[in-house]
Amino acid sequence: MMDIQSYIAAHKERFLEEWASLIRIPSVSCQPEHKADMTRCAERWKELLLAAGCQQAEIMPSQGNPFVFGEYRCSVTGNPSPVPTVLVYAHYDVMPVEPLEAWHSDPWEPSVRDGRLYARGADDDKGQAMIQAKAFEYLTQTGQLQCNVKFIFEGEEEIGSPSLEAFLEDHKELLQADIILVSDTSMIGKETPSITTGLRGLAYWQIEVDGPNRDLHSGHFGGAVKNPVNALCEMLAQVVDKDGRITIPGFYDEVLPIPQAEREMIAQIPFSQEKYNKAIDVDDVFGEVGYSTLERNSCRPSFDICGIWGGYTGEGSKTVLPSKAFAKVSCRLVANQDHAQISRAFVDYMQALAPKGVRVHVTPMHGGQGYVCPIDIPAYKAAEKGFELAFGKRPLAARRGGSIPIIAAFEAILGCKTILMGFGLEQNAIHSPNESMDLEVWEKGIVAVAAFYKELQKNAK
Repeated sequence: MMDIQSYIAAHKERFLEEWASLIRIPSVSCQPEHKADMTRCAERWKELLLAAGCQQAEIMPSQGNPFVFGEYRCSVTGNPSPVPTVLVYAHYDVMPVEPLEAWHSDPWEPSVRDGRLYARGADDDKGQAMIQAKAFEYLTQTGQLQCNVKFIFEGEEEIGSPSLEAFLEDHKELLQADIILVSDTSMIGKETPSITTGLRGLAYWQIEVDGPNRDLHSGHFGGAVKNPVNALCEMLAQVVDKDGRITIPGFYDEVLPIPQAEREMIAQIPFSQEKYNKAIDVDDVFGEVGYSTLERNSCRPSFDICGIWGGYTGEGSKTVLPSKAFAKVSCRLVANQDHAQISRAFVDYMQALAPKGVRVHVTPMHGGQGYVCPIDIPAYKAAEKGFELAFGKRPLAARRGGSIPIIAAFEAILGCKTILMGFGLEQNAIHSPNESMDLEVWEKGIVAVAAFYKELQKNAK
């Protein structure tokens, strides 16, 4: 039987050409002119999944762009135990490429330079989805796969997955699985492999503070009428206290402590506070007392004013007392915090803080749940073993500060956990010009995912 490294070497040129065939399709979901490209990319994925070993693959309509569904049903003789079912999720849509002049090569034509493949979608998510497809292909073509595998690829992740939840609800039975496997995240570094075990949730609002019925002369009215901009600043300044704690009533009621085992893993992550400060040009950091920077930006909630405006902001001076003030604000939330509940609590809190003389309107804009994967379940242990085999060292468990709301939706609707086996690196520059994928890491990713299946099979026996 051919080992996986030999299989990759024997088929590498074909792998790269198939990867390139996806990249050449400009599947930009946020630009209407690429609507036909979305279907073309879905059709190409259907072809590739069938070629890789799926017994069934089809294009499935949704409220928006189509989904691609593929399935491999394992038939294992002599094994009375049911085999595990893995649902692989990925997305085939990509971000726009503008500004084009910032690219060093054509973003729709893959270019290999210095051990990296450059193109839009090289990493996010066509490159990482190909890792999944090629690990699956190796196992089916060598007769080693003893799991049921389902694939669901969507074309709207980069615009917030507006059709996904309805699709999951409509196809619950079809998509039933024991574990969901996703490669759409990153590692700490090439020499520091890691598995993403947590993502923060999100709540976002716009605030409008109304005062007088028009902008007023600050000489005639200043000191006698409440200034909406002043009022808004006073209110927002009260949301975070001097110890970095968020003061919204009930905000921390459902926040779970960070397990000691995770804190110990976080402490092993290579990190220099001095380099961190220098990289963003600050002389000090601020956050919740009692937690490190890496804990604050991944495992603890936060509150931020994302934008604030009102009054005169043009060139020169204008002595005006504005009639209105606005802000956009957000909270990053952690697992167990309900974004809808937090959103309501914030609206109530702003009304309670509103001073006399102004009217406050808070509009919730969007939100999503956080997610945490236990590090003691069999599927996590299988992923851990896969990384260790491919990269030569045990991966760290690392929560991430960003949000992928669909992961929480998977758990809520399908009732199973998600393993985030991501192989991206910071230098891959996803969403930016000159996005790329490290080819050595890409190949190791195939090895890691194949090992995940074999370890999962072993644990199921």
